[in-house]
Amino acid sequence: MSHEKYETCIEACHQCMEACEHCATACLHEDNIKMMARCIELDRSCADICSFAMREMSRGSDFAERVCQLCAEVCEACGEECGKHKMEHCQRCAEACRECAEACHAMAGSILR
Repeated sequence: MSHEKYETCIEACHQCMEACEHCATACLHEDNIKMMARCIELDRSCADICSFAMREMSRGSDFAERVCQLCAEVCEACGEECGKHKMEHCQRCAEACRECAEACHAMAGSILR
């Protein structure tokens, strides 16, 4: 199956999606929610692009490379924002985002034409 070659990247996207969903929900319960607005926005975008990237890779889509390039970009932005906050959920999310960005860059770079 074509998706097996993307297994590492699919798993990184899955972990990142889960971390972002958890982080966004946890941020909604913080005392200063206005301070967390950008974090929540990026968590939601990151979770969505990770989910989309997983589906494209699972399908062996011709667009998987470009989707993963965008996914890496969104993960980097989300990881940078989450890394600014001291809460454990933000720090875990930042790490998952960095790992996913790395996996997506590796995946997209490995099949560039």
